[in-house]
Amino acid sequence: MENKSVVYLHLEHEAQQRKAFELMLVLRPHLEDADTFVQQLARQASQGYRLYGAFEGNEVIGLIGFRELENLLYGHFTYVDDLVVATSRRQLGIGAALLEVAREQGSQQECSHIVLDTGLHMPLAQRFYFREGLLARGLHFAEPLSPPQAVTHV
Repeated sequence: MENKSVVYLHLEHEAQQRKAFELMLVLRPHLEDADTFVQQLARQASQGYRLYGAFEGNEVIGLIGFRELENLLYGHFTYVDDLVVATSRRQLGIGAALLEVAREQGSQQECSHIVLDTGLHMPLAQRFYFREGLLARGLHFAEPLSPPQAVTHV
């Protein structure tokens, strides 16, 4: 179900990114504060990361962050790092529309696939991805290479 009052924007400016912080916390609760978040976005942008927001008026109701990558498995592809929709706006097509933004951007860049990871503890997200045509192709494994560093603020 498409919502005509929702506008989708590339969040290139710091003020826009700061507006996105609270919603990104729903997906990434480990984020410390808006300043650190904006700094992290700048570092990731230098690696090709783009963050798009779904806006209803001035309210950010959805976010998708993605980038182009290349590997031997998929060739040149779009990787979705982050996808979150405000709880009160789920089931309205916002997530599907955000995923379509990433698909369109990937197609324009001649990417062969769209790829993402989701937690095994997130069956509703998995169901959404299946419904959107994405198929589970494997498991994602991770190991920390060093203990987490305490962050000190000067």
